[in-house]
Amino acid sequence: MDAFERYGDPRRVVYISTTGVYGDCAGQWIDETHPVQPVADRSRRRRDAEETLLGWSLASGRDLVILRVAGIYGPGRLPLERIRAGTPMVRPQQSPYTNRIHVDDLVTVCIAAMERAPSGAVYNACDGHPSTMTDYFSDVAAAAGLPSPPLIGLEEAADRLSEGMLSYLSESRRLRNDRLRDELGVVFRYPSLADGLRAIFRPE
Repeated sequence: MDAFERYGDPRRVVYISTTGVYGDCAGQWIDETHPVQPVADRSRRRRDAEETLLGWSLASGRDLVILRVAGIYGPGRLPLERIRAGTPMVRPQQSPYTNRIHVDDLVTVCIAAMERAPSGAVYNACDGHPSTMTDYFSDVAAAAGLPSPPLIGLEEAADRLSEGMLSYLSESRRLRNDRLRDELGVVFRYPSLADGLRAIFRPE
C-alpha cells in the first residue's frame, strides 16, 4: 500500500492470491463461496493481503479482482530434481487432493480478469481437474521418462519429507472453476495435467 500512497491509486488491481486460503477441506469439491480458513503461514499472509486490498478498494472506489491460484506448473516448473533424487511420496490412499494450472493458462486468466472481471470478483484459477499429490508426481515422472517416486506411509513422512511438503500434505481440496469459465469465458489451452505434460515433453 506504500506504493499506492507514493504514486497514486491504480484504476484496477488483479491480486494473485492462493487457494491455500481455504485451508483443509478434507478432499471436498469447493467453489469461491466456501469459507476461508487458512492454516499455513503463507496462506494467512495471502488472506491478510486480500483483506487489505478489499479495504483499499472500498475506500478508494477502485477496482479489485482476486485470483486464488492453484499450483502453477509448466516448463521449468516441475519437480524433476526431486523425482530424480528418489524423494519418496506418500501412498495414494493417504495422499491429499491438489489442484493446478498451467502457467500459460494462468496468463490467459490474468488478462481476462484485468479486461472484463467485475470489481470485487473472486475466482479460483485452476484447470478444474484435481488429482492426488502422489498421482501428480507419478504422472510427471512418467511423462519425463523417470522412475516413479518410492512410496511411504504417512506415518513415515515426518522423518523423510521437508516441512514445506508436510504442510502441503496436511491440506486436501478439489476446486471448481465454473465461475472463471462462465463469467470470463476462459477456455483453457491445457485443461488437464495430461494435456500440459504432453505439450512440455512431446511438443508437436
